[in-house]
Amino acid sequence: MTTLSLDNKLTTVIIIFTVETSQQDDLIAAIKEFLETVKTQPGFVSANLHKSTDGVKVANYAQWASTAEFEAFRNNVEIQKKAEKLFTFDRPDSHVYEIVTCESKVGTPEIKEGEYLTHFAEFSMKPENQPKMIELAKEHVKPAMEQPGLISATFHRSLDGTRVINYGQWSNQEAIEQLTKQPGFGKAAPYGEGIADNEYHLYEVVHVVKT
Repeated sequence: MTTLSLDNKLTTVIIIFTVETSQQDDLIAAIKEFLETVKTQPGFVSANLHKSTDGVKVANYAQWASTAEFEAFRNNVEIQKKAEKLFTFDRPDSHVYEIVTCESKVGTPEIKEGEYLTHFAEFSMKPENQPKMIELAKEHVKPAMEQPGLISATFHRSLDGTRVINYGQWSNQEAIEQLTKQPGFGKAAPYGEGIADNEYHLYEVVHVVKT
């Protein structure tokens, strides 16, 4: 089972595909097929496929025992050949991450199929802006957690400095809509304005693979 914790020593890899709505199910099927190979690789721990409710995104939240083992998998030419169906889709946004802050109303958050509505808030930035973005995230996460319906919020920073992602778990969509009406959380004057570009989509967990 995938858990989200500051104490987690695993390597997190978040891969986000952008697709046409007509392609979403085909992409998920192709990823599921490739995961049958991935799950046999040294260091693989878990993969969690998410399907955006608007049909334009597919996200994989994966964990590996170490960055070295993930890099060995990614650089294995024979293994990557088995992912050829994925190459027919647009190149995904893929980075290695570490968790920098986590708030939860349910103890240590877990990723389970069909349990919560999830959002990935994707912040893109120049590396020199990442520390400030993390500072702002930590400042705003506690007020956000006062929102009824928000179960957990876990912020990740990419090791290359160009991304911060919030993985949020919600009980319902109405609660998310209420948060976006609060100062700093809507599209008008968001708290990361001038530091990072941000987009977010809502997802359902549709497939989980683990060792």
